Amino acid sequence: MSTTNTTNHIGRKISRIRELRGMKQDALAIELGVSQQTVSNIEKSAAIEADLLAQVAEILGVTPEAIENFSEEAVFNFFNSFHDSSSNNGAIYATGCTFNPLDKLIEAHEENKKLYERLLEAEKSKVEYLENLLRER
Repeated sequence: MSTTNTTNHIGRKISRIRELRGMKQDALAIELGVSQQTVSNIEKSAAIEADLLAQVAEILGVTPEAIENFSEEAVFNFFNSFHDSSSNNGAIYATGCTFNPLDKLIEAHEENKKLYERLLEAEKSKVEYLENLLRER
């Protein structure tokens, strides 16, 4: 069974979804166990076999139906809809974020300071030990 429709160019949709996911053809080729040239040919194809579509979809983290029904306009409409009636005045927050990133940054900075102070103390004790060895001679 192959997925065919002249206006539904599956290869171009795969290519665009792959690009949106930040994946190179080489990475997709490795996951599929084929050459980069084969991936290029897949992306040039208007239709591909259903089992290959399922493999590609799984690697891209979508369903075969999502690839078949992919619409560039829908993607842009989805993202453009955030600005019109949003109550957060343009700020974008990750859903489920339970911490303040600035607090985490300050915490990491404090940990680095403590680590540096411990390292400095260790180096001072090494120098003191070596000076004592030199004095004994």
